[in-house]
Amino acid sequence: MISQGELRNMNILIGVLIPFFGTILGAACVFIMKKEINELVNKGLLGFASGVMIAASVWSLIIPSLNMSSNMGKLSFIPAALGISIGIVFMLLLDIIIPHIHSNNDKQEGLKSEKIKKTTMLVLAVVLHNIPEGMAVGVVFAGIMGQDSVITIAGAFALSIGIAIQNFPEGAIISMPLRSEGFSKSKSFLYGALSGVVEPIAALLTILFSSTIEPLMPYLLSFAAGAMIYVVVEELIPESSAGEHSNIGTIGFALGFVIMMILDVSLG
Repeated sequence: MISQGELRNMNILIGVLIPFFGTILGAACVFIMKKEINELVNKGLLGFASGVMIAASVWSLIIPSLNMSSNMGKLSFIPAALGISIGIVFMLLLDIIIPHIHSNNDKQEGLKSEKIKKTTMLVLAVVLHNIPEGMAVGVVFAGIMGQDSVITIAGAFALSIGIAIQNFPEGAIISMPLRSEGFSKSKSFLYGALSGVVEPIAALLTILFSSTIEPLMPYLLSFAAGAMIYVVVEELIPESSAGEHSNIGTIGFALGFVIMMILDVSLG
């Protein structure tokens, strides 16, 4: 007979791993697709990922943060505002420090390093914005462990599934270009899958410190939201609208936003 505590821990482990499985499935596209991802499809997928992340930031992170701070009355916005601001600054600092390149641009960003290979920097770019996604999943699942939590297990799984959905194209966006550059299918898949391994690590670390951080939960929820918003505005939206003008990125964004909103409201 499984106890309630064991069942909760099992649910948390599954919830933490779901986004990583999304990345693995996306990276596996290299085994079934012969060519590089079509540019319009790529833009649509990036727009879709942007929509999912913005909706997740609002419904799964910012609104619960505000609800947790409702005892502050008219000042209940303070934890959310501070958390979002700190999350954006945190990602900005990582963006400045970590050497990386984006899939649509060979120009190196972050600290200059000639020793790091281009492929490694491409993976680092994805790893960079997988950190806040992992923290978001971790802080939400840590939230359901607290007493009188406004976060439900279904709501936590909604966020996890939403991030897994947007991780699918991310895995493909890493593995397919590597394949087109001459890497073997297995090596391209490995790089694509490994780009997502930071998510469960970040999530589990957040959960491990949950007892310590429980009083800071409203700040941490909005911190994760701010970090995700930074990634969308700084990276995903510009990449989805780069090159020849197309509305496909906007359509993808709208679709991703609506799907994530439905997931969160119906399951949360």
